[in-house]
Amino acid sequence: MSDWLLEWIAIYGLPAFFVILMVAQIGVPMPITLMLIVIGSLVGQGELTLWQVVLLGAAGAATGDYIGYALGRTGGRLLIKRFSDRMGGEDNLKKAEQFSRRWGDMGIFLSRWLITPLGPWLNLTSGAVFYPWQRFAFWVLIGELIWVFLFVGLGWLFSDRVQYISDIMGNLTWVIFFLFIAGFLGWQFRGFFTAAATTGD
Repeated sequence: MSDWLLEWIAIYGLPAFFVILMVAQIGVPMPITLMLIVIGSLVGQGELTLWQVVLLGAAGAATGDYIGYALGRTGGRLLIKRFSDRMGGEDNLKKAEQFSRRWGDMGIFLSRWLITPLGPWLNLTSGAVFYPWQRFAFWVLIGELIWVFLFVGLGWLFSDRVQYISDIMGNLTWVIFFLFIAGFLGWQFRGFFTAAATTGD
């Protein structure tokens, strides 16, 4: 993990935690999952308060999500294309669009805490297609609360094995992500072959 993230938090406290999560959810790559677990270990040691960490963390992450939504809504497809090109996320952008069409509200919710690599891209695409703001804001906030509480809680419970737990959870996130993509593609191919068979009849 980048030491400067923890240094920022050590110097500026929870406001820095808020800003780091906000920037990460806009789309800037950072090792925030590990950061949450480390913060949880500090909670377990009594250096931070759990409810303050969870509320500020979820608020920071949700704020970044809302900024991403606003960028997609005001900038449209051109801005998203430029953003994805610069951040090397064209593939993730396409996956986010497919995921959004397939899962709707539940896709927004799951991408906050379970399939997190798609989160920032789903924010942009949701704004670009004028996804209902109230529904987006609600599912984002609920999902971010779960995400922050889950990983901070892991760090709290297993504060003596922080690196081990973060490695497992990081790998598990990607496994779940690719299983969802594989399931989606399988469903699409099934529909294609069913339609082809029906046409052939």
